[in-house]
Amino acid sequence: MKHVVVLGVGRVGGAMAKDLAPDFRVTVVDRSEAALARMGEAGLATQVADLARPEAIKAAVADADLVVGAMPGFMGFATAKAVLEAGKPLVDISFFDEDCFGLDALAKSQNLTAIVDCGVAPGCHNMILGDLSRQWDRITSFECLVGGLPVVRTWPYEYKAGFSPIDVIEEYTRPARYVKDGQVVTFPALSEPELLDFDELGTLESFNTDGLRSILQTFPQVPHMKEKTLRYPGHIEKMRMLRESGFFGKEKLKVAGVEISPLDLTTHLLFPLWFMQEGEEDFTVMRVTVEGEKGGQQMRQQWSLLDRYDRATKTTSMARTTGYTCTAAVRLLAKGGYSRKGISPPEFVGQEPGAWDFIREDLAKRNVVFREG
Repeated sequence: MKHVVVLGVGRVGGAMAKDLAPDFRVTVVDRSEAALARMGEAGLATQVADLARPEAIKAAVADADLVVGAMPGFMGFATAKAVLEAGKPLVDISFFDEDCFGLDALAKSQNLTAIVDCGVAPGCHNMILGDLSRQWDRITSFECLVGGLPVVRTWPYEYKAGFSPIDVIEEYTRPARYVKDGQVVTFPALSEPELLDFDELGTLESFNTDGLRSILQTFPQVPHMKEKTLRYPGHIEKMRMLRESGFFGKEKLKVAGVEISPLDLTTHLLFPLWFMQEGEEDFTVMRVTVEGEKGGQQMRQQWSLLDRYDRATKTTSMARTTGYTCTAAVRLLAKGGYSRKGISPPEFVGQEPGAWDFIREDLAKRNVVFREG
């Protein structure tokens, strides 16, 4: 059996490790002994390591056939770099801010395949765009609406983080780029709020976030592209208030003789309120709309997803949709269904004939179902 090493055993990393275990020899690596103990109880091999150190990463993956990266975004780029320097192929879900193509030359020099941003979003929507781009003559418009939310709305924020909370704040502070009339335009995150209705859910609130990422480079020919995040109505204004008041600032201030950044204080107070407790139920909603032309005819395709917490396995929907997309890509690589060398954002995977069908079918086996139309 191929040996897969999973770096980072948070809620999503743990779900991925368990999903891979029937098909691969899996080792999970983290600095948290408590997190590793839970994995050990599930019958997985574990290893303690300080993954902030590149040499520790290289030692942890030395025996791997393939590595899965599930680190927080601020550690993602350095982790991926260390894995590639160690000569190992990678499938990664880190939402890191750095340009992923900054690692392309390294990956190619090692003759390695590295799929990055391989979650639900970014991830699945990129694959949909890539898949349609090889079938149609031209793509004219691409829009993705996506969000993960708790089923129970609890005051004051009516939100719980299904993945690393610090990455959520990055979504609220990082300027949002999208494409209008062939030009990249930049707006503040949380801008252009819209109220939208969804079957089974009712009305949600959408706002700009920087979710197009690599698509801005890989599909410059598409004249209109946008990605927006979904939350319960009212959440935007609360986050804008915190941001504009400076609570997300990273520069240290001196308060009562103590130096501390506003962000450190905010996260200390906010994250306990955002932490999803064991058994709390969530859902993931997504709607991807693509328009274009084929053979002189106007084309329009829409994919939708509504996934819910799995009570049987106690797995959050965000872990299922993000994690199982990544594990499907691992299986795709393992069976030889994708072999492009260098850095591959998910749209490159989607351009491989049959790849999106494989990913979608693998997700459907786990009851994560994308519906067309």
